[in-house]
Amino acid sequence: MLKTSLSKLFEPQAVAVIGASPREDTAGWVLLRNLVDGGFPGPIYPVNPHHTEIQGLATYPEVGAVGQSIDLAVIAAPIADAPWVITECGAAGVPAAVVVSTGGKETGPPGARIEAEIAAAAQAAGVRVVGPSSMGICCPANKLNASLLPYPAQPGNLALISQSGSLCSTILGWAARKNLGFSHFISTGSVADLDVPDYVDFLGNDLSAKSIIVYLENLKQPRQFLSAARSVSRVKPIIVIKAGASAAGAQAAASHTGALAGQDAAYNAAFRRAGIIRVHTFTQLFDCAEALGKTRRPLGGALGIITNAGGPGVMTVDAISGWNQEPATLTPETTAALDAVLPHFWSRGNPIDLTGQATTADYVEAVQICCKAPELDGLIVILAAQALTDPVAVARALAPALANPAKPVCAVWMGGEDVEAGQAVLNAAGVPTFETPEQAVDTFMEMYYHHRHLQLLQETPPQLPRDLNMNPVRARQLLDQCLEQNTRRLTELEAKSILSAYGIPVNPTAAAPTAAEAAALARQIGFPVVLKIQSPDIVHKSEAGGVRFYLRTEEEVRTAFEQIMAEAREFHPAATILGVTVQTQARRPEVELILGSKKDPDFGPLLLFGLGGVFTEVLQDYAVDLPPLNLLLARRLIMKTRIYKILQGYRHVPPADLDRLAEILVRLSQLVTDHPEIVELDINPLVLSGGQPLAVDARMVIEPSAVPAPRHLAISPYPNQYESYWLMRDGTPVLFRPILPEDEPLVFQFLTGCSEQTIYFRYFRHIKKFSHDLLIRFTQNDYDREIGLIALRQPPGPELMLGVSRLVMAPDRRSAEFAVIIGDPWQGQGLGPKLVSRAIEIARENGVKHLWGEVLAENQPMLDMVQKMGFSLKRDYQGGTFRIEMAL
Repeated sequence: MLKTSLSKLFEPQAVAVIGASPREDTAGWVLLRNLVDGGFPGPIYPVNPHHTEIQGLATYPEVGAVGQSIDLAVIAAPIADAPWVITECGAAGVPAAVVVSTGGKETGPPGARIEAEIAAAAQAAGVRVVGPSSMGICCPANKLNASLLPYPAQPGNLALISQSGSLCSTILGWAARKNLGFSHFISTGSVADLDVPDYVDFLGNDLSAKSIIVYLENLKQPRQFLSAARSVSRVKPIIVIKAGASAAGAQAAASHTGALAGQDAAYNAAFRRAGIIRVHTFTQLFDCAEALGKTRRPLGGALGIITNAGGPGVMTVDAISGWNQEPATLTPETTAALDAVLPHFWSRGNPIDLTGQATTADYVEAVQICCKAPELDGLIVILAAQALTDPVAVARALAPALANPAKPVCAVWMGGEDVEAGQAVLNAAGVPTFETPEQAVDTFMEMYYHHRHLQLLQETPPQLPRDLNMNPVRARQLLDQCLEQNTRRLTELEAKSILSAYGIPVNPTAAAPTAAEAAALARQIGFPVVLKIQSPDIVHKSEAGGVRFYLRTEEEVRTAFEQIMAEAREFHPAATILGVTVQTQARRPEVELILGSKKDPDFGPLLLFGLGGVFTEVLQDYAVDLPPLNLLLARRLIMKTRIYKILQGYRHVPPADLDRLAEILVRLSQLVTDHPEIVELDINPLVLSGGQPLAVDARMVIEPSAVPAPRHLAISPYPNQYESYWLMRDGTPVLFRPILPEDEPLVFQFLTGCSEQTIYFRYFRHIKKFSHDLLIRFTQNDYDREIGLIALRQPPGPELMLGVSRLVMAPDRRSAEFAVIIGDPWQGQGLGPKLVSRAIEIARENGVKHLWGEVLAENQPMLDMVQKMGFSLKRDYQGGTFRIEMAL
């Protein structure tokens, strides 16, 4: 199982070094030396067929000859030998290996073939493999240094995952200077087997890792990575620096959305949705890592500033304003407390300027008062080198007060070599130190906004006001016909037909191949009308002179038709021109918006919302997110744009129907969720007239998809395939469906209606209050990992939640835990066995091989039920439970 094998990887009792060498210029010698010098407490077995002793240790010809239990093999043999070495490890019962051997896919096709052989050997042998081309791993708390690093990492609570081996030494050097330690230090190497998502999953459950920092160059498994990060980021911060992101993928785009939503925008959206802190420079990475490793996260953005110089105080205020924040206002109580201990010349405001005459006692008194001030969420303490202020003395005096402050405190000691000794004192005391106020402010605000963003992600979204009534079958048939005809760029009429199938409002539009038909259609639709060129080859109609507005007579329509045809042929002589479309002329809009989607190579479809019209790409006021969206996420997407302020109502512009706009985004999200063939999609403009939205232009690019829906998404959508209906023994109709974030009120009503015994039997404890934090754990599920299946009473009775079963799958899906709870009035109606049966079916569909759960010994009805269903029971007398299991 994944957890067991990775536990052996990082917590081995015995290690073998395969390819150990007596030559000091080899990887085999360095690995063995690092293990020995690092003080690894267990047996170390060098393996080399040409030697009987290396570095004073008995050496074996092959790993199978050791004859003892080995948890970890570190392989430094030539990479061509790695596949059969891993096979030997599997035969010897070694569960995990680190391959430092180089020469894999970075060398070309032969190396890529060897890596494929390593992956196949690992799979067949049941060995989990780090690398090849890895610098190795360190777990300082276990005195494990199975790496090629020049010196060991110090123990601490930061976990590092790096896709660059060469950066590992740089990071270690920086950490040593800052007195930062690591729980885990992982060089992923070339990733034949274990990848970043596997490490994130493991570290999320490891209590010694308080924060996870990742240097990322590429993602082989974007969906698995986001699934792991979304699970872990709720309990500990993940900081990522992503190298190599660019807008290169947008250069050949056929739509505004395609041009705007580049690769970097995709990563930003994905990381934000997963609750990840993204930084862009190593300075930011190190600063965030240091702060998270040394201090608690801020719960608010109100900063206090203590300084002995006016200039740095002003710099700090300017940096805070860059985050659209202001320094906190001191309360009269805090001001009075400072007045009582500070000299009369202090600034009596925030920044708290102690001036160049500040004494050590002034700093200590001010810090102690500010740490207790309720109006402050954090504190930045600045010391600028001055003749009357001793940087070391102040640092030594502050160190005890800042050892475990009630709120995050950052220290800025400014002055180069003059303050280095003071910085060292603070670093040794575990205080995060920075060289400039801007670094301190940026780090604090990054942590605060990350905390705030997690809160927003965990809000309960509102229910949709009505059923969306979409028609995916109609859209599917239209798309299939276009694909059969080898049509890739849909006409505006085709695109609008698909949008209207999903209930997105479009203006009446009809095709006219001749001037006479255009005039007749205009008469039917009603004047005024708009004419637009109808051509799959002309993307930007206005650039080709292909649009005429406010046509009020048939004669104007005929004249406009001939002008459009002539200008379009001159603009693109080879274009296929089908005529024009005749459309209703919308009232002069107050605002023009753009909504769109673009398929990203890593994350699948992206959704875009922003300011539309012909200047979309120039003004670039837009925001990007990943589907699926609910109403809350859709509103957040709208609020990320500058145009949002105008949409709330501004001067002559009436407020937009924001609920309707959010609903349209949800519909668009469902469209690209259902149809992976959609590569690019633009609704530009979506006009607002009287605050109501209407799509008056659309374009779409489609291609056949090798990945079926919904596997093309980076985030698993609502799994409607698990919906089913059933009748209880008394005839009550029941709908089984996966739980939704919007169900929090429903779940609260159900749980508070259960008896104390029912709650105790399910959760093994009495729960007095079902808080929001607890309920979101039940309702906000990653469907790739967890399915909560609720039973809802259906009409003719009022809708009511009757029970729920929960299936929680291990990250590798080899095993899953399940549980069930039935409301007291509906127990004994066959609902429990039915919910468990559905959990078994869903587990099988997901490839789960082993299903298990725990039941209290006194819960006899549950024990009787699962025994009848074929589960085996094993009593845990010490815990007072039964472990129930079923092989699938």
